[in-house]
Amino acid sequence: MDWLLIIVLLPLLAAAAVGFIPDSQRRMIRGITIGASGLSLLCALIAFCTFKVGSGLQFETKVVWVESLGLHFHLAADGINIGIILMGAIVSFAAACCADDITHRVKEFHVLLNLMIGGILGTFASMDLFFFYFFHELALVPTFIMIGVWGRGANRNYATYKITLYLSLGALLALIGLIGVYVQTGAESFSIPDLIATVQESPIDESAQQWIFPLLMFGFGILVSLWPFHTWAPLGYGAAPTATAMLHAGVLKKFGLYGIIRVAIPMAPVGAQSWLGVLAWLALANLLFCGLVAVRQKDLNLLIGNSSVAHMGFIFLGIASLNVIGLTGAVLVMIAHGLLAALAFGLSGHLYRQTGSLDMSRMGGLLRQMPLAGSALLMVLLAGCGLPGFANFAGEVTIFFGAWAAGLKVVTVIAAWSALVIGGLYMMRAIRNILHGPRGDDWAKASDVSPLIATALGLLLAALLVFGFAPWLLTEGIKGEVTKSVLLPKPSAVAGQIQTTEVAGR
Repeated sequence: MDWLLIIVLLPLLAAAAVGFIPDSQRRMIRGITIGASGLSLLCALIAFCTFKVGSGLQFETKVVWVESLGLHFHLAADGINIGIILMGAIVSFAAACCADDITHRVKEFHVLLNLMIGGILGTFASMDLFFFYFFHELALVPTFIMIGVWGRGANRNYATYKITLYLSLGALLALIGLIGVYVQTGAESFSIPDLIATVQESPIDESAQQWIFPLLMFGFGILVSLWPFHTWAPLGYGAAPTATAMLHAGVLKKFGLYGIIRVAIPMAPVGAQSWLGVLAWLALANLLFCGLVAVRQKDLNLLIGNSSVAHMGFIFLGIASLNVIGLTGAVLVMIAHGLLAALAFGLSGHLYRQTGSLDMSRMGGLLRQMPLAGSALLMVLLAGCGLPGFANFAGEVTIFFGAWAAGLKVVTVIAAWSALVIGGLYMMRAIRNILHGPRGDDWAKASDVSPLIATALGLLLAALLVFGFAPWLLTEGIKGEVTKSVLLPKPSAVAGQIQTTEVAGR
């Protein structure tokens, strides 16, 4: 059955349906949005459970759109994106449930929210280069509008302008790189599998790879908040509505990482060998610099935002290792971080609605006032430290092994120290300031999470634990795909440099 087609179409149809409903019918608007995202989640879960590892592309939908240009509406799942699609569906449902903080222009917000969800799910299900980029833009544009119109805080307008400029620049650089791939391959189709097959038979000229890969690396990297192009992220998430922050930080942000793994490395492997050493050091800057900035934060959203940017360093480091274990860990952390970031911003959004502030110095005693929300936040902060039992731990450890095997020993040691010391420092301080101590004055009229929000956030937490205790549910499929499609490096004799590679399977 074409599960992916149903998953993508449901939120888009919901956006159209909501558009015909009067703004006064808020319960119906929310019901349609939550129902559509819930059905998408159910279909994604069925697809994930019935997915057969090692059987190639599955749940395919392929329709010719513009035959003369080789454009096809092509949706399919393999070991790399099936887990990301499931994660995206879980986060989308949770975000729809947490959108009850919107009290004005409710219809317009939910139309944009459904478009964003449909774009996100379409992005990771697309196997056509054109629709891969199109769906991303379909999800990205509502982000700007939602922050500008429904955002919060004194810096809302500044945050909107900044995130728009940075992400537009990143998307433009990535688009130039993708066009370069299409032109240099001389292919007659935008199909990603066809392009990869063409490159394997007739590689792109090495001189062209040297400018295509950095365009894709920095273009996609800006979209992921690669240091030093990261400053838009904490500010944007702090100003965004709860549902928008959950979707963007949790899922849409992974577009750049997915693009590097799915497109950049297979299409320009020689360029990757030249630039991934640079990426490894930039990844370390993400971990160190953003981690130190997080230590100084007093606002919970800014703490979560800077922590989120710091965690991108782990994924970039896994990509820079350019081997099966490192890339497998990178995809695993993408999924784990998506669940964790959405859960963190969902909880912070609830706290903001209850108190009107996210100043951690005024939030003591949360566990006594809100035992359910407090316990969930405790687990979120511990998962952010890489505590065993959560999916983040399995992915981060895998990345460290992959980076060490690739010869990135200095980077690996510093990254591990950063994760254990700096990450532990700001998370433990947050636990002390928010959950314990005398009860803050802001809690006088605060109440715990509602059953609907508790269910949504509980799904995120349950997924983190399931994939933490059973990471092989994801890694078996991921490993098979990266082994087939990515150049595998031999261990390097020089720390921090990837010197030799071999084609997988030779």
